[in-house]
Amino acid sequence: MDSLTALVNSWVSLAQGIVASIGTLALLTAFVYRIVAVDQRNASEAKRWIGRIVVGTVGAELAGTLTHALLATIPSGMH
Repeated sequence: MDSLTALVNSWVSLAQGIVASIGTLALLTAFVYRIVAVDQRNASEAKRWIGRIVVGTVGAELAGTLTHALLATIPSGMH
């Protein structure tokens, strides 16, 4: 059971790192696009995308934290 827990922890950490990297790149891209957008409609659309990116990144982090919390609830007798 310890090897399974270690495997899940490593995959969750890897997934959180990838999501954080992609989320940061997408956030910066949307923010720059919002700054340089000529049209007001494009700027407001970029603002909406910024909100979606933030919510998605926070959701992925919460999912990782929930996974760690659920793994911690496994009784030691089941190992």
